[in-house]
Amino acid sequence: MEKRHRVHNLIVLDESGSMASIKMAIIRGFNEVVQNIQGIENQYPEQEHLISFYSFNGLALKEHFFNRPAKSLSQIGEKTYNPSASTPLFDALGSSINKLKKLLAGQTDYSVLVTILTDGEENASKKYSGNDVKALIEELKPNGWMFSYIGTDHDVEKMANSLSISQSIVWDKSKAGMETMFANERNFRMAFCAKISDEMVQDAKKSASEVLEL
Repeated sequence: MEKRHRVHNLIVLDESGSMASIKMAIIRGFNEVVQNIQGIENQYPEQEHLISFYSFNGLALKEHFFNRPAKSLSQIGEKTYNPSASTPLFDALGSSINKLKKLLAGQTDYSVLVTILTDGEENASKKYSGNDVKALIEELKPNGWMFSYIGTDHDVEKMANSLSISQSIVWDKSKAGMETMFANERNFRMAFCAKISDEMVQDAKKSASEVLEL
């Protein structure tokens, strides 16, 4: 079997107290995201999808799983996600992104989609600043990393731009708003993976053409 292109899905989820009112909707939505990734892997068998999932608040950055095959994951439940405390967004992003960056050092055949979902602005980070995270993102974007910032209850576009993230989704906490948000997330992820597949086809055609010219 030919080597598959690895797609790393890093999901960083706000678990601060202001998310408590939508806890169950977030759990359902996250499980749908995982199911969508599993479906994409079935649709594009040339891609191998791995998932890293972090949630964060002022009490801790929780690593629920790191670099796990998407097909091996099951649903999360109420015990996994319990919103409370503040929003150290920059620390969560800096720590989780740097860990995946370290894992991928020296590798070339991969893509990364980082998804950030939050309902508020940074208010509690101690280790990383916004400029630190911005510099990290700008370093990684030319190397196959894509970033998506999904937010509500703050100036989402301004925050995304401040971190050098061009892809942002604004949502509200109504049932319809959350359904639309997760649908938009699903569509963006599917488009991202379809582009990877198209690029792989074009690369294969180019390689075949070069062989014929020898």
